[in-house]
Amino acid sequence: MNILVIGPSWVGDMVMSHSLYQALKQHYPDANIDVMAPDWCRPLLQRMPEVRQAIRMPLGHGEFKLATRWRLGRALKGQYDWAIVLPNSLKSAFIPWFAGIKKRTGWKGESRYVLLNDLRANKRDFSRMVDRYVALAYPKAQMQSERDLEAISSPYLKVNADDQNAALEALNLNTERPVLALCPGAEFGPAKRWPDNHYASVAAHWIRQRQGQVWIFGSKKDQSVAQQIHSQLDADQQPHCHLLTGETSLGQAIDLMGLSCAIVSNDSGLMHIGAALQRPIVAVYGSTSPQYTPPLSEKVAILHTEIECRPCFQRTCPLGHMRCLSELSASRAIQALDQLQPTEAVCD
Repeated sequence: MNILVIGPSWVGDMVMSHSLYQALKQHYPDANIDVMAPDWCRPLLQRMPEVRQAIRMPLGHGEFKLATRWRLGRALKGQYDWAIVLPNSLKSAFIPWFAGIKKRTGWKGESRYVLLNDLRANKRDFSRMVDRYVALAYPKAQMQSERDLEAISSPYLKVNADDQNAALEALNLNTERPVLALCPGAEFGPAKRWPDNHYASVAAHWIRQRQGQVWIFGSKKDQSVAQQIHSQLDADQQPHCHLLTGETSLGQAIDLMGLSCAIVSNDSGLMHIGAALQRPIVAVYGSTSPQYTPPLSEKVAILHTEIECRPCFQRTCPLGHMRCLSELSASRAIQALDQLQPTEAVCD
């Protein structure tokens, strides 16, 4: 059986979709799984052994372009027995329909009644995104709620030493001092970004108390906050803080994060990558909730405040005070970090 998955566009969502691919392989060991996704997701899919190939989705987020979707679908005609559509949009369901794929599975959303013929309507019975993804691997009649799911396999990303060594050499890095990875950005918006001074306090603690080094990851958009963190460190600590924001490809970031002893991150795509690498991770939540998209790892500490207005799920603070983040102290993250990765522990 050949299965086509129309994958999500967000990095974190793509990481969580790996649990679906594992479930499909458990139920259909001989199936071939191909995933259509934007190019930026290719490094993730290449590190998921269950995926045969990544098929390039040339359309950007929000682009409809029905004629292009028709051409993409017709190019895939006759190649697949089953399509699973993970996004909830109407446009995401057109390609499997144009491809004439016999079975087309997905959740109810945006009037897709004709385009999907294995439509699931009980989304509210599955509280986490990963549960909703994995449920699509099962026949509809079996999936009444998340209680019907078998044990879900957490996402994992395969990395190898050659790729890691190449990334170290390309960026003039080494692992002589234990590495703490910081991920201070969040594409969603500022209501998910822990203040830079809190990150700086954590970085200073790691460098001072662990004789360690800090690698700051993110996109070019995160270069400013990375510089702010770096500037708040003492002069003797700054050489041990490396700014990698905008300097790595996603593949390099994955490989380098795999060398870290621990990670401190906002609720972001990099947080989910860190969890899939099975690194000890301190996950900081502001306007969002870990109930829906938690980091799927055993080595995790989830931090958030209990103020009355969170979670609001807004990109920017509607009240203008950002207390859900500013009142979450650096000391809490340092304590969680020390519990997850004790001083005497050896980084594996």
